[in-house]
Amino acid sequence: MEAFFRTHRYLVEHTNAPVRRTLMDEINWSDRLIGIKGTRGVGKTTFLLQYAKEKFDIRDHKCLYINMNNFYFQGRGIADFAGEFYYQGGRVLLIDQVFKQPEWSKELRRCYDEHPGLKIIFTGSSVMRLKDENPELNGIVKSYNLRGFSFREFLNLMTGNNFRPFTLEEILQDHEHIIKQILPKVSPNKYFQDYVHHGFYPFFQEHRNYSENLLKTMNMMTEVDILLIKQIELKYLTKIKKLFYQLAEEGSKSPNISQLANDIETSRATVMNYIKYLTDARLLNMIYPVGESFPKKPSKIMLHNSNLLYAIYPLQVSKQEAMETFFVNSMWKDHKVNQSSRDQFYTVDGKLKFRVCDANIPHKIRYAPDVVYARYNTEIGKENQIPLWLLGFLY
Repeated sequence: MEAFFRTHRYLVEHTNAPVRRTLMDEINWSDRLIGIKGTRGVGKTTFLLQYAKEKFDIRDHKCLYINMNNFYFQGRGIADFAGEFYYQGGRVLLIDQVFKQPEWSKELRRCYDEHPGLKIIFTGSSVMRLKDENPELNGIVKSYNLRGFSFREFLNLMTGNNFRPFTLEEILQDHEHIIKQILPKVSPNKYFQDYVHHGFYPFFQEHRNYSENLLKTMNMMTEVDILLIKQIELKYLTKIKKLFYQLAEEGSKSPNISQLANDIETSRATVMNYIKYLTDARLLNMIYPVGESFPKKPSKIMLHNSNLLYAIYPLQVSKQEAMETFFVNSMWKDHKVNQSSRDQFYTVDGKLKFRVCDANIPHKIRYAPDVVYARYNTEIGKENQIPLWLLGFLY
C-alpha cells in the first residue's frame, strides 16, 4: 500500500493544471460513486489528480489515486484493494481507467455495498454506457462528461485571463454587452484559428508534434476504447478504421450507407453500428432532422471537433466546414443540434434556427429576423448576428 501512496504523492505534487475545468464545480462531490467519462486526451487523469490536490493534503492517506494500467491489479480485484485501503483509514479512492479491470462494475458495486464510508471517483471512456450496460450501477452512480478545452478555456490559458462561461440565453440576449467586456482585454480572433486547429485537446501544451500525437490518440480510441469496451474482435479493426477515414474524407454530408457497406464489405446494419461506436468515442457527430435519432440514417455526419479535420487531411480543410464543426461541437455539451439534409440552417433545442456564415461576404446572405447568424471573420456582433467565437464561451 505504501508504494501506491508514494506514487500518489509524486503524481499530485507534479500535477500542473493551468486551467481549472468548470466541471470541478458542477459535480456533487458528496455522492459516493462518481464516474468521469471522456474521450482520450481530454485530461481525465489530470482532473482526478487536481481534485486530490484541491481537497486533500499531499500527505493525507485518506485519499489515494490508482491506475488500472498497473499490472498489480491483474491479480487482485478492485473490491479487495478498496477494502484494505478503507480499513487502513482511506476514505476517497480515485480509480483511473476503470474499464481495464475485468468485472469492474460488479467490483464497484461490492465496494459500494460493503464500505458505506468509502467514496470512489473513477474515470472511463466516453464509449462506456455506465447505466445501460451495467445494471448493477443503476441508482448509485452519478455520471459526468469531461470535454476537451472550450475556446474560452483555451483563450484563458493563452492570455492569462479568467473569462467566465455564459449560457446560450445570455449570449443571445446580451452578446453586444458581453463582447464589450472581453475585447478591451484580448483580441479573440488572434487565437481563434489556433484553437480550431489545435486547441481542443490539452496535450497541445506538450512539446511534441500535435498532429502526430492526435493521430496516435485517434488510433487508441479505435484500437482500445471501441474494440475492448464493445468486445469487438481484432479482425474487424481495419473495417472500422477504413469506415472512419472514408467518412472523414467525404466531409460533412449525408452518408451513403449502402456504398459504405459495400466498400468495407459488411452489412448496412453493421455500418450504422460502427458509426454509432465512432460517435460514442467522440470521433464523429451524427446530425439528425428534428424528431429523428439512431438507428435511422443521419442527415449529416461530421467530425467531432475541428482539430480532427486538420489531423486527417490538413491540406483540404474547408473553412466553412471547420467553422460549422466548431459550432456543433460547442453546442453539443448542453444543447441538441439538428439539421435536415437539404437545410442550410441548424436547429438548436428544437426551436432556435442558426446559420454559420462568413462575415466577409454579407452581400451573399439575405438576413432573416427569425435566424441567429453565427459569423466568423469578425469579433463583433449586432442584434441577431453574433460572432461565432463567442459560442466557444458556452462552457
